[in-house]
Amino acid sequence: MFAFIQGPEWILVLVVLLLFFGGSQLPKLARSLGQAQRELKKGLEEGASGDTDKKSS
Repeated sequence: MFAFIQGPEWILVLVVLLLFFGGSQLPKLARSLGQAQRELKKGLEEGASGDTDKKSS
């Protein structure tokens, strides 16, 4: 998805994010994105284990 973005473009994206959210908000944003990713993985693992339990019954 992001294969077309090279080094200079990433710098521009980071600068825009810094201007948009501010320096103090970026760590909070990254932390909440990480937490959401962990919850999504946990939910997918629980769903996958639930599917295998139903199939074996």
